[in-house]
Amino acid sequence: VAKMSAPTMEERKACWGARDEFWQCLDKHADDASKCEKLRMSFESRCPQQWVKYFDKRRDFLKYKKKLETEGYHPPEAAGKS
Repeated sequence: VAKMSAPTMEERKACWGARDEFWQCLDKHADDASKCEKLRMSFESRCPQQWVKYFDKRRDFLKYKKKLETEGYHPPEAAGKS
């Protein structure tokens, strides 16, 4: 059931807690989502669907950003060569 009202403070805390547990599981298992299915279901059931989509994109962005910080930017080999 999609409810359009803003989540209460308790609902937000439950959502963020479920997200954090799910992300910690992914970190521990090298992003093997199959090892974290129960936490994923909990995350999805406690958060509005739009938030789940946002947090998934956010995690990908944060991982990309961390990779840039640790490895630096490496442009694709083919770039600039004709």
